[in-house]
Amino acid sequence: MAWIQLIFAGIAEVSGVTFLKMTDGFKKKGYVFLMLVAGVINFYLLSKAIETLPIGTAYGVWTGIGSIGTVVIGMIFFRESKEWLRLLFISMIVIGIVGLKVTTA
Repeated sequence: MAWIQLIFAGIAEVSGVTFLKMTDGFKKKGYVFLMLVAGVINFYLLSKAIETLPIGTAYGVWTGIGSIGTVVIGMIFFRESKEWLRLLFISMIVIGIVGLKVTTA
């Protein structure tokens, strides 16, 4: 259950950062509200996950999901660079997340 909470916390993190981008410097209040809701959900689920998971593992996986997710969202919706070096470094983050999952009892 903790891993599922952690994954959803990561998804909420990606959502919050995406909404942050869409606020256009906090000018669009609707997106500011969505960003705040995503932030609350994000930290609530992260706090539930670290009740049972080691905090270092949980934080590493959470930030990894957030980093990968925001890069992918940027590539798809904000037309950010898709050069192979970015993809290479994203794959290294994925390898690190899998390594943390495998080494966590």
